[in-house]
Amino acid sequence: MTILQIVKKFKFSITLVLSFVLLENIAWIIEPTFFGKLLDALIDKFYDKEQINYALPLIIWIFVYLLNVVGGTMHRLLSGKVYAKIYADTASNVIIYSQFKGHPVSKMFARAELAKEYIVFLKERLPEVTWQFSATAGAIIALFFYDWRIAAVAVMVIIPVGVINNIYRKNVMTLQKELHDTREDQYKIFEAGDASRIHEFYHNMVIPQTKIARWSSIDYLVIKVLLMVIFILVLFIAVDVDKFSTGSIYAIVSYIWTFIASTDYVPGLMESLTAVRELNTRLKEEVVC
Repeated sequence: MTILQIVKKFKFSITLVLSFVLLENIAWIIEPTFFGKLLDALIDKFYDKEQINYALPLIIWIFVYLLNVVGGTMHRLLSGKVYAKIYADTASNVIIYSQFKGHPVSKMFARAELAKEYIVFLKERLPEVTWQFSATAGAIIALFFYDWRIAAVAVMVIIPVGVINNIYRKNVMTLQKELHDTREDQYKIFEAGDASRIHEFYHNMVIPQTKIARWSSIDYLVIKVLLMVIFILVLFIAVDVDKFSTGSIYAIVSYIWTFIASTDYVPGLMESLTAVRELNTRLKEEVVC
């Protein structure tokens, strides 16, 4: 069984959930532009005493904000039911196939437990992947309309971020295999009831988890320092060079923060993607009925 087989079998349910995730993300990405326009209208109205109609910018911003709320509410409402059903189906298929192959009971239950990583990926990581790609692309496109140089700076930073994450992925792949190997033996060890082996089992998981955490922290540190430099450059362009309005500066800063915030998910996403790839190799023979 692989993640692609699961997605193919439940494609309509997963697509429905992701459609609301996408609605939430798109509304969130375009919201700063409309709030910036509203902010400029209010400043012109209350400080310059001009006869500015701020009702339309206010209505548009409220509409966009409510789209974000609807998307977020519906995807949270549906995901619980959809992914619980997917796990029930996946776990039962894994156990049925393991019985057919004559695997011991301990291995059957261990693999059913490992299959939860598929659900974690679909329920938590896939929306995060959607958010990261939509936030990154959306922020760059939006910045392009304010100043192409700002967008170009954001594009350039993607290259080193990609290189860093590829190094992270290669190092974590081996560590994920060690974790899965250890977890497959857990029920067998519990059945034996040997306290020393149980103690050894849990301590064997500490080393790869610690190494994964170390790589995750390095990945996070390097990316965040790099983005700090980018943020300073963009602020200089926006404030000192282009002389944007207050609303435009608010929108630009919001898009930069959106771009930076999207990278917060990268270490977790890479770890989850690596775990799913390794799990695909381990369970590829278990075909969904």
